[in-house]
Amino acid sequence: MAFSKVLVGWMAACALSAALADTLPHADTATTSPFAHAERFDYEGSGLPQVAANLNEQIVRIPADASGTVTLEATLFKPDGPGPFPLVVFNHGKNTGDLHQQPRSRPLAFAREFVRRGYAVIAPNRQGFAGSGGTYQQEGCNVARNGIAQADDVAATIRYMAHQPYVDASKIVVAGTSHGGLVSLAYGTEAARGVRGIINFSGGLRQDLCDGWQHNLVAAFDQYGAHTAVPSLWFYGDNDSVWTPALVAQMRDAYQSHGAQVRFVDYGSYKDDAHRLVIDRDGVDVWWPAVDAFLAQLNMPTAVRFAVAEPHEPKASGYASIDSVDAVPFVDEAGRDGYRHFLSQHPSRAFAVSAEGAWSWAEGGDDPMALALDNCAKQGMGSCRLYAVDNRVVWHAPEQTADRDDDAQVAHSSLASR
Repeated sequence: MAFSKVLVGWMAACALSAALADTLPHADTATTSPFAHAERFDYEGSGLPQVAANLNEQIVRIPADASGTVTLEATLFKPDGPGPFPLVVFNHGKNTGDLHQQPRSRPLAFAREFVRRGYAVIAPNRQGFAGSGGTYQQEGCNVARNGIAQADDVAATIRYMAHQPYVDASKIVVAGTSHGGLVSLAYGTEAARGVRGIINFSGGLRQDLCDGWQHNLVAAFDQYGAHTAVPSLWFYGDNDSVWTPALVAQMRDAYQSHGAQVRFVDYGSYKDDAHRLVIDRDGVDVWWPAVDAFLAQLNMPTAVRFAVAEPHEPKASGYASIDSVDAVPFVDEAGRDGYRHFLSQHPSRAFAVSAEGAWSWAEGGDDPMALALDNCAKQGMGSCRLYAVDNRVVWHAPEQTADRDDDAQVAHSSLASR
């Protein structure tokens, strides 16, 4: 038995992040509603070249210093072909605890939208995080210095990627979430010539053990805004578990007070925590329309050029109604309680079972189906299959599945985005 709620992968309930701002060409406070649905494409018969569902994911090592002694573990996603492709650098958030135990940054839902449009996406783990070398630079309670120190790894990443033959170094966007949003804005003070814009998702750094941490955070945004000429797009929600709207407003005002070019998007509430927006595949409908407009203003590509499959979701089977707890096969009372908890979760969600009594549910992230199946299989109690996805039962009784081979129904190895 198991469950997994993917909040913000490596960043959510961990007391570390935030930021804020306003319009694009000039800094008049103008809130934009992004709730128009992002475009969805039927690629069948489109003639678009197809990219593998894993977005050609590979791990690369990036030298973090001149000697190459310290390297960064980075995840690369890209279309097929030689390019050159525009580049997006995605900067991760910060968990509590041992940062080397933090999962490797794999922003699949985010990367998919850019790879579709012909971009390469690199997600470096900064020094001290995940499989990267070096140590995390805390800089005490000085948030501004913390962001600048972390931005050195963003600069190293861009230097390295700019020399790759498949990258167009004149078309670069830097993005980040949570602590990575702060780092992205800090990098804006020293951005390379080809960096055209910054996208900040709920960026900042929360240090509850530091007296006056809110003041330190606002001061950092003030400093960054005074020394950047790169336009930025900011996303903050009202029900963010880390930042209050009042604190976000202070950060925005401080950054904009120097004339920095900012477009601010307040997208209201998102599920149970706005801080998780960019890690969820469901969040794409919220953020992509504003990103599309921002990229267009930067003269960056926005048209879909490649067909990229999303996680396949099986259709309803008609086996039972979604709220029929007693219909779930094989599970004991604890499993039925687990299914009740599953029913209280937000879509996207999935519930998996095995004939030997294992069960697991997952919610959020890029592919909760894969995560539910993986966690169920880890219990070592037989092959696991999906019972329910979102608001529909997808389970087929054994006699219904004798001649079926449904890849979406059996345990597989890909994990939800972290």
